[in-house]
Amino acid sequence: MGDFQVRVGAGLRLLVVAAGGLLCVGPGLQAQAPGAAPVTKTMLMEPPTPLLPAMLGGLHRAAEGDSGDGLGAIDPVDAAVLKEDGLKRFARSDYAQGAPKDVFILTVSVCQFIDASGAISAYDYFRRPGMRPEKLGDAAVSNGDEILFRSGVSVVRSAFNSRAGMELEVEWGKNQPMQELIDHLPKAMGTAALPPPLPTLLPAKGLDADSVKYALGPESYKAMGGVLPPEAVGFDKSAETVTARYKGGGVLTLLAYPTPEIAGDRARAIEAAMQQQGTNAGTVKLRREGPLVLLTTGVWPAEAQKMVDGIHLRSEMSFDKPMPLEFHTELQKTYSLLESIAIFSGVGALAAIILGLFLGFGRAAIRVMMGKPAATEPEFLRIDLRGAPGKNLRGPEA
Repeated sequence: MGDFQVRVGAGLRLLVVAAGGLLCVGPGLQAQAPGAAPVTKTMLMEPPTPLLPAMLGGLHRAAEGDSGDGLGAIDPVDAAVLKEDGLKRFARSDYAQGAPKDVFILTVSVCQFIDASGAISAYDYFRRPGMRPEKLGDAAVSNGDEILFRSGVSVVRSAFNSRAGMELEVEWGKNQPMQELIDHLPKAMGTAALPPPLPTLLPAKGLDADSVKYALGPESYKAMGGVLPPEAVGFDKSAETVTARYKGGGVLTLLAYPTPEIAGDRARAIEAAMQQQGTNAGTVKLRREGPLVLLTTGVWPAEAQKMVDGIHLRSEMSFDKPMPLEFHTELQKTYSLLESIAIFSGVGALAAIILGLFLGFGRAAIRVMMGKPAATEPEFLRIDLRGAPGKNLRGPEA
């Protein structure tokens, strides 16, 4: 009975495997049949989550869905700059509270970029002088009822645009709905979330923080008041620039390129452009360090050369391993290891001595019981090198 069940089970498994093979081969044979219609595959793709939620701070969104890449819905003055920055998605909508729905209280627009570098450049482009810093997202400023902030790869602009909105702003605090929006915005992952290192190289002493402008293309560079001709910068070589003003009126420009060779070529082009401008550019000091080009223009009484000489690239390495323990913990672990080694070595040496004594005295006792001397054994210690009688140790004579 047992053999019969085993055979039946094996037969069923063979039938299942054969049926599966026919199912796998069948579509291929059908596709290869002459005159057969081509097989059309339909793939369903889930649309991305809208940038703006349906509800925000108790207010209802007036529009449904987003505007794709947004270039058609954005002000033409801003479109070229945002395209350089890598605009990915755009959404703009009004929000209203209760009835009537046509009385809009809040207007919000969101620009999502490919990476944090594009978002920082767009944030600097929208930021205007005199805006007050706010504690919101990664960076935020406000001016009256308008709030501008950056969160990851997104830049948000919002404004209360009615008397009811102003009253509601006082009731909630203007940052409450924006904090809800930050929780809703898509989060960047991996290298796309890393901010560019170039702005961190600006010296802090005497820096006017409102004047810092990071640019990735010629349109944004010109719009944010760059001092160099865009064609001399070489944005077609993947250049990055940051411009900042310092106390006294001096302007410091940092330019980063992919390789030192490109930086050297652009440095020569920038030097030629500065020579053409003559004294209109003010105090000009230029230095190149690897892929970095540093330039001072404007009014620098005696600090221009010191400024460019004091900026250096920093090499940083990061890893995902846990950080080492504190020093005293590592010292305690080392002491415990050495103590264990010493104890093990001592115990091993003592065991070897005891074992040697036991074997030696035991052997001596056995010899005494056999009637032999305990300490000497001439028949074992003597080596007889004499040859046997009648044999020539040198071998047979020739």
